Amino acid sequence: MATIFTKIINGEIPCHKIAEDENYLAFLDIMPLAEGHTLVIPKREIDYIFDIEDELLSGLILFAKKIAPALSQACPSRRIGVSVIGLEVPHAHVHLIPLNNMNDINFTREKLKPTQEELIATAERIRSFLK
Repeated sequence: MATIFTKIINGEIPCHKIAEDENYLAFLDIMPLAEGHTLVIPKREIDYIFDIEDELLSGLILFAKKIAPALSQACPSRRIGVSVIGLEVPHAHVHLIPLNNMNDINFTREKLKPTQEELIATAERIRSFLK
């Protein structure tokens, strides 16, 4: 059965897209830890990040690296944190999270609940800084 991320890739579930190419997709997390929390995924459904072949894995990181500066400009913070957990969705993904302190990347704390309008505005702002 396809994961929720595969359904997003296939257009069966909408998302707030940040960037896309033939191999990768970046979109906003709808239950973010911080404004701008972005998920970066390979389009191939692979459960565990360390099962991804080297070329696709390095491409995933390089794709995320293109998103991070735009995210930093759109959602100012001290850093853009990177996290790979892989427990909640069986489709490898990288979290890009604007950080000002260590607690900003604590996945056990309560998530934000932005409105669709807020997510749309955030995605537009991030995309406006993509090169």
